[in-house]
Parts: sequence; C-alpha cells; structure tokens
Amino acid sequence: MTTNQLRSSGFWVISWSSTISRFINKCVTCRRLRGESQWQKMSNLPKDRVEPSPPFTYSCMDVFGPWVIKDGRRELKRYGLLFSCMASRAVHIETLNSMTSDSFINALRRFLSIRGPVRQLRSDRGTNFIGAELGEGSAAHHDQIRKFLLNKDCDYIHFKFNVPSASHMGGMWERQIRTIRRVLEALLYKAGQQLDDESLRTLMNEAAAIVNSRPLTIENLNDPTHPEPLTPNHRLTMKTSVLLPSPGQFPVEDLYSRKRWRRVQHLANEFWKRWKHEFLQRLQSRQKWIYPQRNAHVGDIVIAKDENPRNQWTLARVVDVYPSSDNHVRKVKLVMSDSKLDSRGKRISQQRYLERPIHKLILSVTQEDQGRFPNKEP
Repeated sequence: MTTNQLRSSGFWVISWSSTISRFINKCVTCRRLRGESQWQKMSNLPKDRVEPSPPFTYSCMDVFGPWVIKDGRRELKRYGLLFSCMASRAVHIETLNSMTSDSFINALRRFLSIRGPVRQLRSDRGTNFIGAELGEGSAAHHDQIRKFLLNKDCDYIHFKFNVPSASHMGGMWERQIRTIRRVLEALLYKAGQQLDDESLRTLMNEAAAIVNSRPLTIENLNDPTHPEPLTPNHRLTMKTSVLLPSPGQFPVEDLYSRKRWRRVQHLANEFWKRWKHEFLQRLQSRQKWIYPQRNAHVGDIVIAKDENPRNQWTLARVVDVYPSSDNHVRKVKLVMSDSKLDSRGKRISQQRYLERPIHKLILSVTQEDQGRFPNKEP
C-alpha cells in the first residue's frame, strides 16, 4: 500500500521495497502493533546432559497435578513432584499433600533417601521450591537457600532456577510430565477418578516404572540384528553410592571375570557408549532458532509481553544482560515504570526491576537508534 501510494503521487524511489521496509521497521507504533518477539540461536546442551554420571546426580524437577483423592467423605487435592535425570532421562515421582515448602522438603528428603545424593537440581521459580520462605527464589540467593535447607536438616544442593516466564527453558522436564500424564490418564480411565492416598502413591510408582521402561531411541527398534534398545531402567539397576564412574578400562573380557564388580563396570561402560552413539546424537538436532541474531544491549527499549492485551504491554529498558557460555544473550534484566496510589490518593511513580527471557520481549528502539536522545527511564 505504501509503494502504491508513492507511485500514485508521482514518485519513484530506487530500491524502494527494502527502503520502505527499513523505514517501517523503525516505527515504534508498528513494532508495538505487529512486531515479533526476539529470539536467539539455540544454545548448546548443558554440561550435565552430555557427561556420563550416575542416575539423578544432575536432576530436574517440577510439580504437576492436582489429582483428587478421597479421604472418607472428603475430597482432597494431591500433587505429583517429578524428578528427572538429566543424563539417562529416568524419572522418579513423589506425591505432595500441598503446595508448600514443607511438603516439598519432605518429598525431597524421600527422593534423596531412595536415589542417593544429588549435586544439582534444575527447576522453574515455583514458590513452593523454597520460594514461600525466601520470596522469589533466585540464582543469586544461594546463601539464603543453603541456610534454609540446613535449618531443615537437609544437605545443601545447588539449585539452578530458570528465568521467570521461560517455560521453554524447562522443556526437558515439561516433556517428561506430558509422558507421565499420558500414562496416568490411561490408568485412571480404567481405575476410576477417585483414589485414596495409598492408591495414588501406588499409581505414581507404576507410572514411573512404565516411563522408565520406554526406549530412549527408536531408530533400530525394528532391526532384529541390533541389540535391545536402551531404556532408563538399564541404568537404574546399576546405581552405586559413588557419584563418579569408576576409573579404568573394562573390556568385554570382564564379562567372564570372577570379579563381579568388573562385570558391572563393563556393563555400565557399555550403557554410556550406546547412550552417546544412539541417544546423545539425537539431542543435537535443531528444528528452530538455527541462526544467531542481534544480542540485546544495555539501553535497548523493549516491549514486555504479558497476559494483558497487546496494546497494553508496557515499555521497559534493558539495564543488564546475561550472556551464555557462547556469548549469546538469552535473558536480560529490565526496568520499567510502575505507578500506584498512596494513602492520599496521589499517584506515585516508581521503578520496578525484573528478569525476563528475550522471547518475551519485542524490540522497540535499539541502543544505536536512541544514541542521540538523553538516557531517561521509560
């Protein structure tokens, strides 16, 4: 329409398609109404997903539910707490009576008592994950989290929280919850919707056993000459109290050794060899976010997406960036204006700081474009 209007007015602009596109892309109003969210090249897999380690040494967790149970004539809500191994993709499920920190601590202690020590736990920033006691659980609050766990007679575990509103960064455990839900829905369809506490715990364990018996790869599933597909249960039955694999080489002759521990170590090494060749390679595929994009810079004016209608999204300014190990920025710290009424009914403006992933932001004015303007708060 713009090109046609220019031609009707008697003008002819050289390379006007690209010129008009650049001009429209700099329009703040057009970006607010039709701008796309930012994205960045997909990052590499984290270190805890590509290194062999005993099951649940590096884990992630999330809550799903609720499920309705019967206690006499009362109907109560129960929740499931999913722990997933970052390497072997094994799952462990505990039940929660409520969405409180105390209930989570009890479930965490049960998990550690069965699966052994854990070095790192990834999760979102749910308030029940220590957040109810510490405000917003942030990666910068490790000292407070450590004190909280020690007061509860728990061992300190390194918690790694995702950025707020970044559910795609927890795709690993979100996908596991989807698998668990499929199994539970199929079982509940036959068993009925009303269960008691004991029946629900049994059902959760049965669902975990089913998911842990699934094959990790399906490429050679129909090949009769190929070995049996790998499943998380192949690794769960060989877990020891040692956090790291035993050093040394364990050739195939160790299968016939009189030293049983060498047989076990050979089988464990065979698991990780097949895991690298059959499963790990499939994790390297990228369906989207293939090419690197412009990194967010301090001073960029962006539009923060939220649950409000698009024309009510607020402007914010980037005050800090957090580059990943590959020097690509995927999360930033924003400052935006926030006004409220005081006791006299007078509106007071104040600043509000928050962290967000770039996928929830629309670039409005770049730092380069606003270099000639004074640096003011949005």
